Amino acid sequence: MAFFSFNQNRYGKTRRIRSLPSSVNVGTLIFGLILVYILITLLLYLTQKHIAGYEVVEGTISGNYRYNAIALKEEEIIDSDVSGSITYYAREGSKANAGMLICAAGGASDGAASSGSALVTTLSEADFAQAKNEITTFSVNFNESMFSEVYSFKSDMQGVILQSSVNEDAGDYVTGSYEAPVPGFVVYSIDGMEGLTADALTSDCFNVGSYQSENLRLKTSVQAGEPIYKLITNDIWSLCFPVSDSLKLDLEDISNIRVRFLKDNETFSAPIEMVEGKDGTYGKITLKSSLVRYVSDRYLEIELILNRAKGLKIPVSSITEKTFLEVPEEFVSVNEESSNEVFLTRETFLADGSSSMSNVTASVYSHDRENGFYLIDPSLFETGDYIIMPDSSRKYQVTPDTVKTIQGVYNINKGYAVFRQVTIIDENEEFCIVDPGNIYGLSAHDRIVLDASKVNEDDIIKG
Repeated sequence: MAFFSFNQNRYGKTRRIRSLPSSVNVGTLIFGLILVYILITLLLYLTQKHIAGYEVVEGTISGNYRYNAIALKEEEIIDSDVSGSITYYAREGSKANAGMLICAAGGASDGAASSGSALVTTLSEADFAQAKNEITTFSVNFNESMFSEVYSFKSDMQGVILQSSVNEDAGDYVTGSYEAPVPGFVVYSIDGMEGLTADALTSDCFNVGSYQSENLRLKTSVQAGEPIYKLITNDIWSLCFPVSDSLKLDLEDISNIRVRFLKDNETFSAPIEMVEGKDGTYGKITLKSSLVRYVSDRYLEIELILNRAKGLKIPVSSITEKTFLEVPEEFVSVNEESSNEVFLTRETFLADGSSSMSNVTASVYSHDRENGFYLIDPSLFETGDYIIMPDSSRKYQVTPDTVKTIQGVYNINKGYAVFRQVTIIDENEEFCIVDPGNIYGLSAHDRIVLDASKVNEDDIIKG
């Protein structure tokens, strides 16, 4: 609703003046303006390109050599002397003493003995705790893509129960019993690689895709002469893997190495040596412990941990390339107030054949003192131009051959992208170590662009 006031002018006539509605509140108007400002600011923020930065640090990188190593062990396969049903008592992976009951073949499948007095018919609290632990571990680690593990788990549980149902002398009473001839770890799978040695290795041995093993516990009966289990009879075992030329150099003076098992992220230190197989050189790591953790594994994915070169540590994603003009030292004059700046005399030939001389000031991106060259921005010159040596008539022509590509990063200390050359002295898949000795390069605690592909030189960087 509009309101009007009346005013009389100097001629005596009355004017009607329209006033603002009383419903318009100044506070509401100000709030509306602030809201519009916030929305515009938010829109600008969302549409701007935001660049992630990284602070340069000093450090080293670990070697990222990963292999599917083959595990070589001292293995003894035990064959059945009779035909008939088979029952397994010992758990796979358990350490058996000499004379311990492992399985029974050819007799009653339930393991009944001729004298019931030698058998224990109930499970102890410790047995129940072990069974519960097995069930929990399997449930947590179960993967539907590896459903065949269910059968191995079933056999493990049967082993827990059956092993608990006999005492140490049960082998004397169980029909067709097989006892461990020597101490060792019990394994119920065979793959034909038993007895393989490092000097017999070939590249085909590392074809994991074609690897096959037979689970003996899936059998309910056995024929005479067939394998029924095997024992790993020595705690000392080895891991072998193919060695590249670059790794040979890294391991040249190393006799002990740290190795990480990716299966469970455990790390061990062990001796390493180079051995000659049938078709090449292989690394051999000898371990005197931890066999119980990997007793059933033929292949193990490992990572060799090598602390290598030390310097400035930066992400691989921050590395980019840029082309520069290579100019001999004698053709530039260095700015006495700033060694990062040089002066040059440029001669350009015009279309009519005449020449034009001009002075050029250029920023130095790198100075190769060993070969006597400066690297400057090539956009300051055109192909065919000449650079005149100071106080001389000698000329240096700019050609495609004088342009050099170098690696570097974008430094953002000043809020905009500035290319800085880096010399990589070591790298892996994620990080690289660069030489800290380049005065035109980086220093510790400099800030650089994390992903160089998203930036151009001189871009304003907003975090």
